[in-house]
Amino acid sequence: MKDALIVTALSAVPKSWVSRWMGAFGRTRFPAFLQRVILKAYVAKYGPNLDECVGELADFDSLTAFFTRALRPGVRPVDTRPDSIVSPVDGVCSVVGVVEDGRIPQAPGLDYAVGDLLGGPCAPGVRYAVIYLSPKDYHRVHTPREGRVVRFRYLPGALWPVFPAAVRRIQELFARNERLVAWLETDIGPVAVVFVGAFGVGRIKTVFSDLVANDGAAGCAGVVDHRLDRCGELGRFELGSTVVLICPASVQWTIEPGATVKLGERIGRVGPA
Repeated sequence: MKDALIVTALSAVPKSWVSRWMGAFGRTRFPAFLQRVILKAYVAKYGPNLDECVGELADFDSLTAFFTRALRPGVRPVDTRPDSIVSPVDGVCSVVGVVEDGRIPQAPGLDYAVGDLLGGPCAPGVRYAVIYLSPKDYHRVHTPREGRVVRFRYLPGALWPVFPAAVRRIQELFARNERLVAWLETDIGPVAVVFVGAFGVGRIKTVFSDLVANDGAAGCAGVVDHRLDRCGELGRFELGSTVVLICPASVQWTIEPGATVKLGERIGRVGPA
């Protein structure tokens, strides 16, 4: 009943308008004393680890600047084993598995088509991993393996929240929300990293394109050639959200749903089960 009430209340909210307003607020540079109050309130509520980020709290001139903060060198060791797939983000694993009948489970009784998520078809038997980023987490997104970004697709959509109550109630949530798909060409085959926007989190930026999500642009696709090492930065959320990894059938996941993951940690390996 509580989930239903939350979703019903959110249905009445103009989510795109409110998300853009929240984004504008986050990017506003308030007077220094007021900015400190805002950032201290955010830290008190969500508890991000300030020891890991570059700079002091006073160095950030907006909430968005703090939210997209960089990590200090060395605080996220990268697993360099040749067969490893590493986490592209800090977060919590929601689900992992093999795509069956072209669909990915979302919650008990709910699923969505992987083709709808990606905006196009993908090979059968691919593996998926869904990782949720909470407000306390580092919000830059990196590569799970070395390779080249060869194409991307931007799919404007809804901005439903992606916290558990919404995930349990809203059909095809991840395939309906604002999202950006980056396709990597790697030595193990094609890998898709899907940035899924959410309520207050529609704005996504990448290092390989000038596109800014939830900024009035129409859906589009592009071809690029952007080489990145393992754990190279792909882009960032300008407030919270979720990443979906789509990997070749040769990948075996080494994490379970509910696991907390850190950027650069081994979450899968290439090879037989």
